[in-house]
Amino acid sequence: MNLLPFFAHPDDETMLAGGTLALLAERGAQVHYLCATRGEGGEVGEPPVCAMDELGDVREAELVCAVGQLGGRSLTFLGYEDPRVGPDEELFAFTDDLTALAGQVAASVRQFEIDAILTHGSNGEYGHPAHVLCHQAALAAALSFTEGVAPAVYSVSAFFEGHPYPRLLNADDPADFRINISNVLEKKLAAALCHRTQHDLFVRRRSEEAGRRLAVEEVIIPLESLARAHGRSRTLEALLPD
Repeated sequence: MNLLPFFAHPDDETMLAGGTLALLAERGAQVHYLCATRGEGGEVGEPPVCAMDELGDVREAELVCAVGQLGGRSLTFLGYEDPRVGPDEELFAFTDDLTALAGQVAASVRQFEIDAILTHGSNGEYGHPAHVLCHQAALAAALSFTEGVAPAVYSVSAFFEGHPYPRLLNADDPADFRINISNVLEKKLAAALCHRTQHDLFVRRRSEEAGRRLAVEEVIIPLESLARAHGRSRTLEALLPD
């Protein structure tokens, strides 16, 4: 089967669904990554990995590295510019043209003969407007196809009780699948280590909670989840662990 992970920024694919994506690739899925921005509005790391004006190029290379670790077949950037974080940590979408974005996602679906799209949840995980936009665009793209050829859409970080990091879950997307990624956890960790500019971001909140500086490998957990957002791919679901 052909799978299209569609995310807003480099690192979203790894931290939200890297284990699932590695597992599906390991089980024969052809995984074609689609990223809306190069993450040039994000963080440069602590201590800084690069200058701010170099961040887009660096994060692009980081995603190339991560896709390789996860067993991806291809990577496409849509070329949107990631807005800088605003005052009081305000976050922004990268475009207000949902129709054009959905059209670009649909073009990738046609190009790679995609059976299913994996994307952000309806709440944008922690409410990020760019994540919400990607979810909406994936649904709009799927709905632009006729029945029988439309790709299924699955959203990541689906909600279930007992998750250790509930802040990252989409409260309005009940999980259809809880996925044990223990067998591919090393691949997810390797992909996370590719995203060097984001390591401080990955561990910051957990380090504050723990009262000590944590390493990236200490915040990667062997559990992910998916929700059916539109349609159903029996092929994809057959590849998931029981």
